[in-house]
Amino acid sequence: MSLWIINGIVWDEQTDRTEKKHIRINEGKIAELVDGSEIIDTGSTEVIDAQGKLVSAGFIDMHVHLRDPGFEHKEDIITGSRSAAKGGFTTIACMPNTRPVIDKPETVKYVLDKAASAGIVKVLPYAAITKNELGRELTDFAALKEAGAIGFTDDGVGVQNAQMMKNAMALAKSLDMPVIAHCEDDTLVEGAWASEGAFSRKHGIKGIPNESEAIHVGRDVLLAEATGVHYHVCHVSTEQSVRLIRLAKSVGIKVTAEVCPHHLILSDEDIPGLDDANWKMNPPLRTPRDVQAVIEGLEDGTLDMIVTDHAPHSAEEKGRGVDLAPFGIVGFETAFPLLYTKFVETDKWTLGFLLKRMTSDPARVFRLETGKLEQGAPADLTIVDLENEREVEPSTFLSKSNNTPFGGWKLKGWSVTTIVDGKIVWTE
Repeated sequence: MSLWIINGIVWDEQTDRTEKKHIRINEGKIAELVDGSEIIDTGSTEVIDAQGKLVSAGFIDMHVHLRDPGFEHKEDIITGSRSAAKGGFTTIACMPNTRPVIDKPETVKYVLDKAASAGIVKVLPYAAITKNELGRELTDFAALKEAGAIGFTDDGVGVQNAQMMKNAMALAKSLDMPVIAHCEDDTLVEGAWASEGAFSRKHGIKGIPNESEAIHVGRDVLLAEATGVHYHVCHVSTEQSVRLIRLAKSVGIKVTAEVCPHHLILSDEDIPGLDDANWKMNPPLRTPRDVQAVIEGLEDGTLDMIVTDHAPHSAEEKGRGVDLAPFGIVGFETAFPLLYTKFVETDKWTLGFLLKRMTSDPARVFRLETGKLEQGAPADLTIVDLENEREVEPSTFLSKSNNTPFGGWKLKGWSVTTIVDGKIVWTE
């Protein structure tokens, strides 16, 4: 398929500035980028007039939950892919805490086959570290890699046994594969859903302390140093975790890390009360001091990328109240507008910084060929309207679920067209 995108604004990572460009796509690749001041002959090819909107490499989300197989009432691979495409994402990596758990080659292949059949966005499956994510026995890493898994994680639960984690890291290292860790010490979180801070004290409820996350981060960076594995920390949320990761990087340990939009924007002091489980997520919203620490960690490169941790749940499940409702919020369709509005529009970040953390940086960390806007790269692109401001309307989400605390927020930076391998997979 041949396609021209004309009159777009692109960000050049080398010069850190935006320029007007025309982009020609041919056979799923970026064939050329032409100076936007030139008048071009597009011939009989399909043409998209970007009309001055941003044309970016497609966003990459390395931490999502598609709930498929087993929890399709919350989300499935098709609806999750559509929601991701609407948010401007062209590559997503799904977590294995499904039912059955993605701990066997045939389940990896199920995810890949269903995603390929849908033909929307690129779906990269993680496989579980331990069988059924029970922390008792390692999965067959070699067979899972052969089937197409891109890394190993027991996301949703932390690997509690240090020896089990060390064995997993050593095995992953031998296969040149990363270990991705949900860092949480179970003995410190039981019976709590909110962070230990102003909110929990105000309402007289048990809080989750920062140490619950940081203890595993500290343990695991030492195990990563011992084994030499690429160790990646999920959804960092605490000041202590940022400090430990920064120290580990400074001494040459191969550690990378991610942060979610909600941990960059919200603190426990923003939670309106005990009535709305859309504010219940794991890790929980931390203190304003922690929010500042993760912002600084992202800005100085301690944290490498932004992910959504898209975690859909049904309205019935979230309506059970904060004590019984599951953890998690959806994130695909609001991630870029939230961050653009809160950080770029306020001149805290450049547009280039935000795009890098959502495109080329995750591609670099996980050795993907996507995330680049250059000749010869896969034609995975999103066109974004940076000027149109509108409210977040959860009822319009393409996800099966609409569990979000951001309903009603007025934001700019909405994706209007998403292209994967040269094919338009979503347009407004």
